[in-house]
Formats: sequence, C-alpha cells, structure tokens
Amino acid sequence: MTGTTSPLAGPAVVLVEGDPAVTHAIEFAFGLEGLEVSSYPSGADTLASERPRAAGCLVVDYKLPDMDGLELLEQLRAKGVSAPAILIATNPRAVMRQRALAAGAPIVEMPLLNDGLLDTVKQALGAQPGPC
Repeated sequence: MTGTTSPLAGPAVVLVEGDPAVTHAIEFAFGLEGLEVSSYPSGADTLASERPRAAGCLVVDYKLPDMDGLELLEQLRAKGVSAPAILIATNPRAVMRQRALAAGAPIVEMPLLNDGLLDTVKQALGAQPGPC
C-alpha cells in the first residue's frame, strides 16, 4: 500500500500510518470531504517519495513500524518539507507533547471518535472546519 493516492481533486494530504485499517478509515473520511490523500505505511516509504514536498498537510502517526512520527517529521523538515504537520497518537505522554509542540505539530488523540482530525487538517490547509 505504499504511496497510494486517491483520485479525488483537492488539497493534498500526506498520511503516514502503519495500520491499514486506520489508513483506510482516514482515506475514506477525507475522500468524502474531497481531500486528495497519499498514504504511506512507514517513515522510510515516505522519505523515499517526493510527494511530501508538494503536500498541503502531513498527518503522521506517532507509532510507525520503523521510527516514531516525530523523527520522521524532523527528517522531512531537514529535506525541506515545510507543510503543516499533525501528529496522531494514543495516550500521548508529556514528553511527546513537548516534542510535538517544539516541532509545531498539534496532536490529535486516537481513537478518532469525532471530527477532530478532519477539522485540524482543514485548519492546516486553510479551510473552515465543519460542524462537530
């Protein structure tokens, strides 16, 4: 599932998520909103792609199979990727919150039971969030 892209037009979101079920759920929800999504299952796959350079927004899971999401963001920033980033995490601890804050990446907590992630992505893309 490396580098899948939905055929929809709209602002590009790069999603880095190691769990295929979560990836499919986020792709589906974003697709309903007309957002184009390019998905990657690992940090290495993301770093090997040029797609993040053109992203409108990065959505990165903290717990990736090959590195943590904040390490990936650091490496993407070092490669010149400047898109706004959002970190998704389960039960983030204070240290993770501090690192995310320093990286300029808001955390959206899992499970994603409401429109919190979608609204945060829309804000990052400069769109108005929908009603919760």
